[in-house]
Amino acid sequence: MNKALLYYYFHDKESLYGAVLDRFFVHLTERLMHELDSGAPLGERLLRYTCAQFDCVAESPHHARLFQGELTNAGRGSRHLTHIAEHYIRPLALRVTELIQQGISSGEFREVDPIQFAPSIAAINVHYFVIAPVTRILFGRDPYAPEAIRKRRAAVLNFVAAALFTDREAGIKLAAEIANQRETADNVEHASGPAANTGEERP
Repeated sequence: MNKALLYYYFHDKESLYGAVLDRFFVHLTERLMHELDSGAPLGERLLRYTCAQFDCVAESPHHARLFQGELTNAGRGSRHLTHIAEHYIRPLALRVTELIQQGISSGEFREVDPIQFAPSIAAINVHYFVIAPVTRILFGRDPYAPEAIRKRRAAVLNFVAAALFTDREAGIKLAAEIANQRETADNVEHASGPAANTGEERP
């Protein structure tokens, strides 16, 4: 692609930057809404949502860094952050808190504050990738290695299930089943050949 064609589609760098952010959040929203509205039991939907959120961030560390930068610079005023919050984060947050409240009403989930619990799931998922450079220094290992990702995904699901399900043991068992299913899917993908190059580098 030449420079003239690039400017034909994007009038300036700011527009291009916004399009990059949109690309990630459109995919994220579609993937997470699919899990939230799947029709599966409430607990399974919540755990599969958690798993999908983790995987989206793991697959797109570059986008996670860009969004982190937007949060850091929020005090200066960012039209991109406002757009992301209104068009992507708000609909997801409303749907997740609604699902958690339904689970509480049905007795499947403990009495928690959905408004507090929903962002806690995101925090658990994102924090691992935010501190990836520190992990490398402290433990001398690659936090993006397949085995590290597998263990972290399973740990996140286990933590959320243990914190939320009224029947804690049943929730932990379900979390392990979903983690194993995702690991099996990963193995199939790796066996079928290398994944397409996304052009992203690990932070």
